[in-house]
Amino acid sequence: MSAPAFTTSQEVSRELLEALPGIPRDGAGPVFAAPWQAAAFAMTLALHERGVFTWPEWAAILAEAIRDAQAQGDPDRGDTYYTHWLTALERIATAKGCVTREGLIERKDAWDAAARRTPHGQPIGLG
Repeated sequence: MSAPAFTTSQEVSRELLEALPGIPRDGAGPVFAAPWQAAAFAMTLALHERGVFTWPEWAAILAEAIRDAQAQGDPDRGDTYYTHWLTALERIATAKGCVTREGLIERKDAWDAAARRTPHGQPIGLG
């Protein structure tokens, strides 16, 4: 049984879909296997809408993240697409000064600690 598909209610521009022909999608637009994927997608759209980067810049960073993962042995079966998307989002947000590398590490550590102290089945909160 496959994971449920989550789609964004936000209309995705034709420019994005043309810049990223490999994006998982159906007839209605992008499709996500988990909520975190939709959140990463939405953050990317929000940064683009604020003028932080262009779609061609994004496509280049995403392609680089995918190439790097493949060079490290990712079999590229399609199930890791949004992992690469998140890597690209971190890279471009850092490069554009939206966040520091240290800030990313601190936030990841905080979420990791919160997940470890949260009972199974309960929502994770940073407190």
